[in-house]
Amino acid sequence: MPKGSLDFHLFHEEKDSKVLDWKTRYQIALGTARGLAYLHEKCRDCIIHCDIKPENILLDSELCPKVADFGLAKFVGREFSRVLTTIRGTVGYLAPEWISGMPITAKADVYSNGMTLFEIISGRRNTESVGQKFGFFPIWIARKINEDGEILSLLDHKVEGNADLEELNKACKVASWCHPR
Repeated sequence: MPKGSLDFHLFHEEKDSKVLDWKTRYQIALGTARGLAYLHEKCRDCIIHCDIKPENILLDSELCPKVADFGLAKFVGREFSRVLTTIRGTVGYLAPEWISGMPITAKADVYSNGMTLFEIISGRRNTESVGQKFGFFPIWIARKINEDGEILSLLDHKVEGNADLEELNKACKVASWCHPR
């Protein structure tokens, strides 16, 4: 893909690289969600990707996202609602059911997509420390939304506060809803 991975654009500052503006980030988030919906609901068999993360979202010349790297994917027939499998994926994006050994569903991808959406919003990895201490990324964002309501403080500083507040608020809520409480 000509524009490389979303990971490159979010986390690797190059001298000549252009910062993704909010509108582009929002479109990438929507396109990725549409891709997952297709895999989960429109294919003959449900496809659980098992490794949704910025490295596996590739961008075409128009910065349109494509979900890539199906090496860990699991095909689940429509007659099955969940599947037992060994842990697959990347630390920081693994849904709780992977760790607890429970059967997984397409919701494991939803969880990973939520973590990725947090990263699209904030421009930081979900495993980075937040402030002076390390915290669980979804809880940190939920606390910021609920305590002071200042969602612009969650936005990647490289975007310089240039974001549609309604879209940003919606993206923060959707990312939070992707995680069990």
